[in-house]
Amino acid sequence: MQVPPKAMAENAIETTRVLVVSRETELLGLLCSIGDSYSWQLENVVSGWDAMERVQSDISPHVLVLDLPRGDSDSLHILRWLRRLRPDLPVFVICHAGDGVRQTEAARLGAEAVVVRPFDQEQLETVIRKHLEAPNSQLDFASEHVEPVGDEGSFVSISPVMQKLRAQAELLAQADVPVLILGENGTGKSAIARLIHRLSVRSGFSFQAINCATLPGNLLEMELFGRSNSSSRGAEICRIGPGKLEMANKGVLLVEEITEMPPDLQAKLLHVMQERQFVRSGESRSIRADVRVLATSSANLDQALAEKRLREDLYYRLSAFTVHVPPLRQRKEEIEILLQFSMQKLAQHYGLPSRTFTPTVVQAAANNAWPGNFTELESFVKRYLFAGEQELLSGTMGSKIDRNGIPSSATSAAALPPIGDDAGFNPEPKSLKSLIQSVKTETEKNAIAAALDKTRWNRKAAARLLKVSYRTILYKIDQYHMIAPQAYASPFLRNEMKRPGRVS
Repeated sequence: MQVPPKAMAENAIETTRVLVVSRETELLGLLCSIGDSYSWQLENVVSGWDAMERVQSDISPHVLVLDLPRGDSDSLHILRWLRRLRPDLPVFVICHAGDGVRQTEAARLGAEAVVVRPFDQEQLETVIRKHLEAPNSQLDFASEHVEPVGDEGSFVSISPVMQKLRAQAELLAQADVPVLILGENGTGKSAIARLIHRLSVRSGFSFQAINCATLPGNLLEMELFGRSNSSSRGAEICRIGPGKLEMANKGVLLVEEITEMPPDLQAKLLHVMQERQFVRSGESRSIRADVRVLATSSANLDQALAEKRLREDLYYRLSAFTVHVPPLRQRKEEIEILLQFSMQKLAQHYGLPSRTFTPTVVQAAANNAWPGNFTELESFVKRYLFAGEQELLSGTMGSKIDRNGIPSSATSAAALPPIGDDAGFNPEPKSLKSLIQSVKTETEKNAIAAALDKTRWNRKAAARLLKVSYRTILYKIDQYHMIAPQAYASPFLRNEMKRPGRVS
């Protein structure tokens, strides 16, 4: 059964081909509706042998949807063979709710996601589209050791220690138990959590994350449990909204930096883990929360327990299954892949052509300690993308940079030298580079702000005025979190800013 795709423009990108292995007309109709919205080309086969033949053809599918009929014990053999024929082919498996054994087996065999019946069109659409639109799906390099783990990036398992960690994550994915993930800041603890979610039977449901270190206790509680309409302040009534626990129902909740959560909130979280329900403050009804909790920490847990920053009962509940993520300095085999991945991701984000790392820079990066781990590495790659090797070598874009363009261990790769003039600001400087030696960050920001204001926030014109590259002005705007004033915002943005209740 060939489903005709919607007509596409002659210059459109290659149509996404979706192969559906199913005999169920209701499912085919649902996928046709989704595919028509995105101009996907759908093809249907009814047997696994036909599917394998199509996968090996000259026009193979980009995505495969495998429907497992109730009581059919042979269908999973298709998935096993498909993973051998095309390990890079994303396969989405559809199971019945009562078939827990095959849900677990499908995840173990490498299904991209397992969608459990009953489901609606929106859920199936989100699962497939999320993979097709993953940021790293358009990377120029590919590796069997680089796996997508959602919008946040990829899991890289080139070194033996990371391959062992990957195997551990796969086993934990099948256990459906709480997991405590430990490691230094920036090591990729959240990527491990997302990998566990992707390999588990809960992969068809939501993954929610909350960072305890970024929110005060009262806001953290609202983020977790939601907001109630029972409290009011004058004429302003608090908006009703579900919290992370509700949004993650049947899925996974990642609690980052668990030791930063207030002890009373830790007790409430423990209660949810034990009872799988909670009562929101200001309400009387119980809310179901069938959630698998994963937690991370970069703190010294012995010290946190001694200082009562981490409850012992919660710690024992979480730490029965513990994962330790090694720092980047113990994973030198992965540095080159991580540099390439970060470069292409950032280049895509900023709409700029990516740069190639020279062998000298790659070797120097492999020898660097990277005390900030991925955070520091990504900051260096951002500098390299905007500045290039020559500017890094000359010190134009940074201080304490060695001859290979790598920041020294004593200097954060994210810290750019301030640009400015101690004597004051000249609204039309002859050259931005002539001000490099100054150490006043605020002066540099003021110089750029004045140039942007003078050019009515035309960034290319501001770059010409300051006599720097367009890349540099984009980098600086991003570094200083500069936002166009309301007067220069688009009509849509001005309307958004005027909406009632907007907090600036």
